[in-house]
Amino acid sequence: MRFAPLFEDRRDAGRQLAKALAHYRASRLVVLALPRGGVPVGFEVAKALAATLDVLLVRKIGAPGHEELGLGAVVDGQDPQLVLNEDVIRMVRPPAGYIEAEKKRQLAEIERRRRQYVGDRPPTPVEGRTVIIVDDGIATGGTVKAAMRGVSQHRPARLVLAVPVAPADSLEELAPECDDIVCLATPAPFFAVGSHYQDFTQTDDAEVIRLLEEARQWSGAPAGPAG
Repeated sequence: MRFAPLFEDRRDAGRQLAKALAHYRASRLVVLALPRGGVPVGFEVAKALAATLDVLLVRKIGAPGHEELGLGAVVDGQDPQLVLNEDVIRMVRPPAGYIEAEKKRQLAEIERRRRQYVGDRPPTPVEGRTVIIVDDGIATGGTVKAAMRGVSQHRPARLVLAVPVAPADSLEELAPECDDIVCLATPAPFFAVGSHYQDFTQTDDAEVIRLLEEARQWSGAPAGPAG
């Protein structure tokens, strides 16, 4: 069965999402976008709401020999947070020191990617601020759940999840992790996130860097990497 895509591309989705988030327009608002696909969406949201835009990097800690099975995740921020899945850890019983070693490895990768995207600029402080986490869509929600748990440990005044499209059951599971969820569409059957976009071309690093730089110019934040 064929159906018309809900969004032309990520920028269009971001503009539509911004309208649904208009009531959050206020001073000291922070939009944290999950790279890479969430950045064009978050850019339009931040632009419309006159908010600070930053990236939120999340790296999964996979089980030994089974990288797809997540023991937890490391979430970027002023003080990066380790979010663990205790049920999976009890089941897998990773060797002593494994999680700490993986945490260090993923922190190094987060640092590498942050430098690539924003240079030496530190993560945006979120304590006491309204924070909107943005992605281009949700399938299972595992990464977003880790992201929200990590950010919540920095004590934002309000934590909002905003996505253009997601399955209803995933949103129901994520609801306890935040103060509000804004989602434009919950189609059923869901299929995949990309099936709801006319153009779902992969966002490359160059576009992420360009959009973050443009957002810094309107917000008055320090410049990122040159070139």
